[in-house]
Amino acid sequence: MSAVTANRKKKLVAASPRRRMLRPYILSLPALIATVGILYPFVLGLYYSFTNYSASNPQPSIVGFENYVSMFSDPSFWGSVRATLIYTIGATVIETILGVGVALLLYRSTLVGRILEKVAILPFIFAPIIATIVWSLMLQPSIGVVDYLLGFFGIGRVQWTNSPVLAMISLITIDVWVFTPFVAILTLAGLRSLPKDPFEAASVDGAGYWFTFRKLTLPMVWPYILIAVIFRLLDSLQMFDIIYGLTQGGPGNSTMVLQILAYQNAILYTNFSQGITYMVLLWIVAYAITLVLVNVLNKAQQKASGPGI
Repeated sequence: MSAVTANRKKKLVAASPRRRMLRPYILSLPALIATVGILYPFVLGLYYSFTNYSASNPQPSIVGFENYVSMFSDPSFWGSVRATLIYTIGATVIETILGVGVALLLYRSTLVGRILEKVAILPFIFAPIIATIVWSLMLQPSIGVVDYLLGFFGIGRVQWTNSPVLAMISLITIDVWVFTPFVAILTLAGLRSLPKDPFEAASVDGAGYWFTFRKLTLPMVWPYILIAVIFRLLDSLQMFDIIYGLTQGGPGNSTMVLQILAYQNAILYTNFSQGITYMVLLWIVAYAITLVLVNVLNKAQQKASGPGI
């Protein structure tokens, strides 16, 4: 029995170097599978953007940059670019300002702030499409609660989704309602991680709140705000649920953002190559914005590592 055990031990000792050599590859295998799963559809979509693939032409051929030329020469494309910029910038700016303001209020509060913190996260729990359905009922001109409340101010029967301006305002409002808690919670986490010593020194020196906020709080919490801005900017740039759920790109084409236009071309009109071309352009824009903002974030983190009064 002891001879068998000794033989097994020899085999294990002989196999252990091989296992140590294979261990890094085994551990990195899930990440490799995920990377392939992401890159394969992206490369395939990039290929189809240079073809004439559609439901009526299931055997596509290479057409070069014809889809891109057609896209840039289409007036509806530039209208969708305008709508995308208005929605993305409007939602991101408002959410950032409100989120930082809410975070500062919650940070300065004690018991009340912690209770409000639990309540403020509730909109972020809802899926965007569920929030859109609820808001679409609230915005109904005859039975909606928003119309009822506006009646106290002599305002009523507002057609929120029939006016280009009001439709865009409604979309941004829903986005702000859903995602402002994300910015607030991330900023609040940054505020609570700040060191106490610089603020105590500033208090001893008689620095006021605004001076302390401008010279200490904001520079030190700025990296957290930038992270929130990066996430919200990229998410708003690709938002589909809220826009399609409320207006489907209308009225007219006033809220026809790029992703809705891509959906219409690829799914409704079955022009797959043209729809993919819009999404490839959207990916390029998102990638470029990410590079710029990550560079800004790195500089902000370096600056925040040693702030001074």
